[in-house]
Amino acid sequence: MPSPSRTTYGGQAIIEGVMIRGRRHACIAVRRPDGSIALHAEPINQIFLGKLRKVPFIRGMFVLAESLTIGMKALRYSANVGAEAEGEKISGAAMAGTMAISFAFAMGLFFMVPVLASRLLEGVLGSEFLSNLAEGLIRLAIFLAYVILIGRVEQIRRVFMYHGAEHMTIHAQERQDPLEISAIRKYPTAHPRCGTAFLLVVMLVAIAVFTVIGRDPLWWLISSRILLLPVIAGVSYEVIRFSGFHSGNPLVGLITAPSLALQALTTRQPDDDQIEIAIAAMNLTLETDAKLTP
Repeated sequence: MPSPSRTTYGGQAIIEGVMIRGRRHACIAVRRPDGSIALHAEPINQIFLGKLRKVPFIRGMFVLAESLTIGMKALRYSANVGAEAEGEKISGAAMAGTMAISFAFAMGLFFMVPVLASRLLEGVLGSEFLSNLAEGLIRLAIFLAYVILIGRVEQIRRVFMYHGAEHMTIHAQERQDPLEISAIRKYPTAHPRCGTAFLLVVMLVAIAVFTVIGRDPLWWLISSRILLLPVIAGVSYEVIRFSGFHSGNPLVGLITAPSLALQALTTRQPDDDQIEIAIAAMNLTLETDAKLTP
């Protein structure tokens, strides 16, 4: 279990690589087409490092915004490393356009579809409570189906393997084990502070919040889901943060069990080359952090 006094590391699997978030940099390691490793340290915008990041329930939105920002930059870097062999380069505008389309698709699939589907069920269910509950369960079912389906795509399966390598390496670092493949192999691919766990907690917290919120008129049904998102994200982040620091507690273990089980869908056992990439990203992060003034 990591100590709250030490830096806690998180990360993200990207295209043929891993990103680890350090104190002031996001450090990236990507496998080049020729087999070598490309390394890059991306400074984190100061807006995400201020005092508001330490305020409970507010910091959740900052962490979410930061994750989207540095995640997009890490994906762009990894995509450009992969395109080196073809002499191509993906522009920031092209990546932003792709992310905008992806965001619009996600909002439609995970937001509008459950809202409209539950609206159609209101007459059958006969109560706002049951309709709100149905909305949350539909959203959860769509999310699970989506994760299962994309996990069948070969490129996504490789990303899931890097996801597993990232978690295993973070486990080893937190327990101060050597960052070596043989030492890392003993750790699970699931981690309590995973972004997948955060998404699941968001959906469960949303069900609890929305079941007590009125649904009429339609404009309120839609706008309430948007207006309460910061509250839901803030509460969800505190749940994830608490569970990460108290993962050895049996009661916390019961709470985090569904999130850890879900990661069976979003992680895979990595090969040694993928663990090597995660080690390279973690080592770069530790080296970069060591250069900062305490």
